[in-house]
Amino acid sequence: MLVALPRHSGLDAPLDYLSDGPLPEGSLVRVPLGRRIVTGIVWPAEGGQTAAPPDPACAVAPAELRPIAERLDALPALDARWCALVRFAAAYYQRSVGELALTVLPGDLRELDAAQLQRRLKRLAKGLAQDATRSAPQAVVPGAPAVPPVPSLSEDQQTVLAALAAGGPGSWLLHGVTGSGKTEVYLRAAERCLAEGRQALVLVPEINLTPQLEARFAQRFPGRRLVSLHSGLTPAQRLQHWLAAHLGQADLLLGTRMAVFASLPRLGLIVVDEEHDPSYKQQEGARYSARDLAVWRGRQAGVPVLLGSATPSLESWHNATPAPEGTGRYRRLAMPRRIGAGGLPTVRLIDLQQVEARHGRRALQALPLAPELLEALRARVARGEQSFVLLNRRGYAPVLHCSNCGWKSGCPHCSAWRVFHKVDRSLRCHHCGFAERVPRACPDCGDPDIQPLGRGTERLEEQLAAQLPGARIARIDADTTRAKGSLERQLAAVHAGEVDVLVGTQMVAKGHDFRRMTLVAAVNADSALFSSDFRAPERLFALLLQAAGRAGRDAAQAGCSEMWVQTWHPSHPLYAALAAHDYEAFAASQLAERRAASLPPFACLALLRAEARSQDAALAFLHAAAQEAQDLGAASLGVQVYPPVPAALQRVANVERAQMLLESAQRPALQRLLAAWLPRLQACNQGEARVLRWAVDVDPQAI
Repeated sequence: MLVALPRHSGLDAPLDYLSDGPLPEGSLVRVPLGRRIVTGIVWPAEGGQTAAPPDPACAVAPAELRPIAERLDALPALDARWCALVRFAAAYYQRSVGELALTVLPGDLRELDAAQLQRRLKRLAKGLAQDATRSAPQAVVPGAPAVPPVPSLSEDQQTVLAALAAGGPGSWLLHGVTGSGKTEVYLRAAERCLAEGRQALVLVPEINLTPQLEARFAQRFPGRRLVSLHSGLTPAQRLQHWLAAHLGQADLLLGTRMAVFASLPRLGLIVVDEEHDPSYKQQEGARYSARDLAVWRGRQAGVPVLLGSATPSLESWHNATPAPEGTGRYRRLAMPRRIGAGGLPTVRLIDLQQVEARHGRRALQALPLAPELLEALRARVARGEQSFVLLNRRGYAPVLHCSNCGWKSGCPHCSAWRVFHKVDRSLRCHHCGFAERVPRACPDCGDPDIQPLGRGTERLEEQLAAQLPGARIARIDADTTRAKGSLERQLAAVHAGEVDVLVGTQMVAKGHDFRRMTLVAAVNADSALFSSDFRAPERLFALLLQAAGRAGRDAAQAGCSEMWVQTWHPSHPLYAALAAHDYEAFAASQLAERRAASLPPFACLALLRAEARSQDAALAFLHAAAQEAQDLGAASLGVQVYPPVPAALQRVANVERAQMLLESAQRPALQRLLAAWLPRLQACNQGEARVLRWAVDVDPQAI
């Protein structure tokens, strides 16, 4: 029996209980654990073998075993493939199997007893009956809106779908430029899957992309049951949708990374949209990659996995490249042309050094955009076209500053600045959430002249409103979309043509089909060029290319669509690849650099993170852990253990953070070391090396 206990508890293996009869593997039960009654899973033995009855010579005699408290027989057992997925994920990401298995189930399900579960299932059955009544064929009403016709396929789409139909199971990387019609490929692939009586799982990276894609699928499959799984649902909704999928009553499941663990007994297709997005990597608890688990799950279930992106991750691109340059594990599909044969946006680079030479530094700091870019925006507004201005920094300004004494609005609890939000006159830390009213004068010297430094989306919106009088300007970022339904309303206004200039962050730079948009401008693109994170160039290129793809989606306007990029480094190779829309050249150069530096995908990484009240304690714990790794023969296994260092953001919420990197050219060698190493780490957490928390992150996305 598996219960939710962490690995370091020493009770991470299945526990024995007494039962008055046989229990199907994968079934849920309620069992006593200490003084609590918790939910457990009857867990299959390794290799699918039936577990042997307790040995009379075991440490706990059968007569001393505690009986299960309750069987949840109303719910069908979780199948062997789901259990195998959890077992693999727990082993690979170094978590307790019981902890992971129970955590990925809906929270409400873990709290229900048999009677409560029965009531929930009856309520679900009643809802399904009502849905069936509503979806029954109705008489055609004259004047009623007709169901939109299914669009005809482009030549590229036909080629891709034919390859999918002929190729069968396996992992496919769909590399299609923005606007090439990848969503229609997903819909057609799902249609074939549903026609075979199977279920389709569609993963999206962020919640804000779910409603749009959900509407497309619901419109295409009006007689099918569609459910979603993401953190925006209430606990009751999440349980209802999970049950519909588990019982086989849902044909389509759309969700974010958590949906990769959904129980789908008739699984026939997995789609991972925007597969490059780092949001697929969980950053707390079990730090799993939903994209990678989707690939494993598809291979285990013998179903096709379709990874789609205009800017694939370098790992996926490497896996889709034939040997010897790549691994050849995935098959690559290409859609290099937009629907309607529209061209990709022309990329124009604005050299800020030249702008500064012409207009002076003060003028450049005062203007939100270069003068020529402002003129391009005015021209678009005059023609009734839409523009998107990308600034990946919310708030009014990143920091407030006193020019008299040099004071800055630092966070007292974090090694970060507090961001100035003008709308509520607050200074807010985006890491710990600490907020205060803006002081009337400098807290250090009393000078009332404290000024904002830098620019966020709130300030950019204000400045554009002053520079473009009469233009309808809207802002979409995490601050303007907090209220339920606000994102949908704002996106609907953009689609309806009620917005001339949209200011936004990366949350609107991908996945949205803005038909009236002809210009995209990137304001502060250089910020990630020289980051210490080796993945920063890849992410910047993906963000800019995805943002450029919002322009010219309508083939009739594609010829005049543009992307303007303000930069101090116009000769940087990244911008040259962007101007040519040449992902392949960019990927080749980045992979060559990573091969030379022994970085992923040519090496495997794991990161041990530690959090403590002092930096000395965090580093002491990591030094002790490093010694344990060396004692276990890390060097002989070919695993490099790097010295511990403070984290990039060293202090968050008065907690000091440090980390230590492990690197190996061979994944099995790293996994062997981690499996032997982790049980010893809890013993390192004592005395002067005591930390508040520690965690191992396999295949980290941020270093």
